[in-house]
Amino acid sequence: MASVLSGEGLRFLYRNEEGVIGRRVWWLGVAPLASILFVLTAIWFVLEPFAKRGLDERAFLDPLTLAAYIYLACYAFAVIFIAVCFVMLSMKRLRDRGRPPGLAGVAPLAALLAGAANWVEPQVGSPLVSTIALLSWLALGLAVAWSVIEMGLLKGRS
Repeated sequence: MASVLSGEGLRFLYRNEEGVIGRRVWWLGVAPLASILFVLTAIWFVLEPFAKRGLDERAFLDPLTLAAYIYLACYAFAVIFIAVCFVMLSMKRLRDRGRPPGLAGVAPLAALLAGAANWVEPQVGSPLVSTIALLSWLALGLAVAWSVIEMGLLKGRS
């Protein structure tokens, strides 16, 4: 475990798409990514109300609104970075399972589409868009469940 958590081990897990890993190493790699994402998302939920204020409620340059949008930009970058790390990690695990490594992007892609549908739904207000948003969240749940079962529970070759 110490070698996986070393600088070289982290470079292998998150920055290199070559190689294979087992279930235990996959869970060791996913746990920090999920923890960081959870903390960053919790902070965003605290700051989100300050990003939804119009000029009639706040001053033109409101420090809290500015801080919320600066955090949102950093949060978006971090989410993309975490998704890339997850894909690199999952490619190794899928290769060990004998599956195409390209399937590693299914869950991040489903999350991107669900987030986009969730963002556009209140702006359009159509029942069709609401149905699409609901179906995209269902697809995300299925993609995450498939990822956990395929990469976290089933045995590989190694």
